[in-house]
Amino acid sequence: MAMIGLVWLCASAVAQEYAQVKSGHELQFPRDYGSHPQFRTEWWYLTGWVKDAKGRDLGIQITFFRNRPLVAENNPSHFAPRQLLFAHAALADPANGKLLHDQRAARAGFGLAEAKEGGTDVWIDDWSLQQTDSGYRARIAARDFSYALEFKTTQPVLLQGEHGLSRKGPLPAQASYYYSQPQLAVSGTITVKGESFAVSGSAWLDHEWSSEYLAKEAAGWDWVGLNLADGGALMAFRIRDKKGGTFWAGGSLRAADGRVRVLKPKEVSFEPVRRWRSPRTGTEYPVAMRLRAGGLDLDLEPLLDDQELDARASTGTIYWEGAVRARAGGKLQGSGYLELTGYWRPLRM
Repeated sequence: MAMIGLVWLCASAVAQEYAQVKSGHELQFPRDYGSHPQFRTEWWYLTGWVKDAKGRDLGIQITFFRNRPLVAENNPSHFAPRQLLFAHAALADPANGKLLHDQRAARAGFGLAEAKEGGTDVWIDDWSLQQTDSGYRARIAARDFSYALEFKTTQPVLLQGEHGLSRKGPLPAQASYYYSQPQLAVSGTITVKGESFAVSGSAWLDHEWSSEYLAKEAAGWDWVGLNLADGGALMAFRIRDKKGGTFWAGGSLRAADGRVRVLKPKEVSFEPVRRWRSPRTGTEYPVAMRLRAGGLDLDLEPLLDDQELDARASTGTIYWEGAVRARAGGKLQGSGYLELTGYWRPLRM
C-alpha cells in the first residue's frame, strides 16, 4: 500500500481541483503504468526477497512518491512546486541487525526529478525506476548501499478491488486506483560498503493513486503483499481506527491457476502475535502477525525485528516496513513485505 506520511492525509475535505477516483472507470495500459499528475498522491512500491551466492536472504524495498501540493500552479516560474517527488530505499540484512535505509526529496523539473506519464519512468537525481520491454529497472545509489536490479514480469497485472478501484472505507469517495505486479523475477547487483555481489529472487510492485484523505476515524494501517510458494499472490490490508480496532479491510487472492478473488472486509484479519519495541523511538510494533485472509491462515514472521524506517526528513513519519515469511503449520507458504503505519503516532500531515 505504501501510503506514507503525506498520502491519505487525515483531514476533512478533498479540494475540487484534484481529479477524483470514480466507480466504473477502467484502467488502461500502458497509459496507467505512468504518472497521473492531476491526482493528489501516487506511489510506485517495489519490495522483494533475494539471495546472494552464499544463500543469504535479503529484503529489498524501493518506493517513489509523487504529490501534487496544489499551490502556485498559476505561477509561471519553473521553480514553482507543482509536483513534489519523494523516494525511500531500504535493505534488510539479518547480519547487519537493523535496516539500512535512505531517502530523497525534490520538486519535479530541470531534468533532476520527474514522474513521466504514459509509462513507468520516475527519478530523483541518480535514483530511478524505469519500465523496460521485460519489466522494470531500478538504480539506487543510497548512502550505505546501492541497487542495480532488473525485475522481469512473469504474470499479468493484478487489478486490486473492483477492477482496479480499491475501497478504503464505507464511503464511495474513500478509494484509490490500484494494481499490483506480483511474482516479479529479480536479478542484478547489490553493493554494500564497496563490495558488490549478485542476487536473484522474487519481488512485488504496487502502483496506487488517489486524491482522497484517509478517513478521520482512521489512525494507520497494516498491509501485506505475499508472493506465494505455489505461484499465487496475496494482498491484504486493514485500516485501524484510533482505538486499535479495524475500521476497514480488504485484499485480493490470486490462485496458482490465475483465478482472482476479491476479499471483503470481514474476510481479512490481522492478529498480533509478538511485538518489538524500537530502541530509538520507543514505538512498539506487532512484527509477528497471524493473518487470516481468503481462507488462508498464515503466520507472518519478520526476517529481522528491526525494520523501522524513519522518514521524517521526507514524508514526515516513522513506520515499520519489513521482509516477512508466511508459514502455515510450520511450512513455508510464501514471502513478502509487511507494512505497519500509525504506531509511532496517528498519520497526519
